[in-house]
Amino acid sequence: MSEPMRAVLGEDQPIAREGIASILRKAGINVVAAMDNAVDLVRSAEDHKPDVVITDIRMPPKLAADGLWAAQEIRARRPGTPVIVLSQFLDASYALDLVGDDPSGIGYLLKEKVASPRILTEAVERVVAGGSALDPDVISLLVGRKRKDDPLGALTPKEREVLALMAEGHSNAGIARRLVVTVPAVERHVTGIFMKLDLKQTGSGQHRRVLAVLRYLQR
Repeated sequence: MSEPMRAVLGEDQPIAREGIASILRKAGINVVAAMDNAVDLVRSAEDHKPDVVITDIRMPPKLAADGLWAAQEIRARRPGTPVIVLSQFLDASYALDLVGDDPSGIGYLLKEKVASPRILTEAVERVVAGGSALDPDVISLLVGRKRKDDPLGALTPKEREVLALMAEGHSNAGIARRLVVTVPAVERHVTGIFMKLDLKQTGSGQHRRVLAVLRYLQR
């Protein structure tokens, strides 16, 4: 029998902290530590080496974007650590700062959505598997930005729709269900996206998906 997934949680509000911890525990995830400030969160992640870190974005000591700093610091000290940041604010810059140059293992969710246990637990599963889990409202905000030399200009509307769902973290099967099309149809769109973004077939398909998402998110 495999060991349960281990999580470290950062949230300074006691009620929210216990609520998130309860959702995780009910999903079979072991919350090994729950910290109320960003500094202790970083230390705890170093000590426990969890499978995933989940943190609010605004935390002590500065009550600014300390959770975002903690997430970036944790990833810097232990590259590849899956991290999900929860935010009350629809701010594309926070998401882009978190993603950096690699969206794999990254989640950014609006806090209001975490009231649905399924959304949080599915996001955990995606980032631990090396994918991304970005809130659809954040994706919509990023899509609306004006870009210079838009690298996605060659994509069809349907390919953009598929790529947006890839950025949220959906698999081809998940995208097919959302768009009510067949999996082979999604696969054809994904292949077209790779070709138009000049993402040559090197390494794994997951690596190319990550690169495609990165092109989508960056200016």
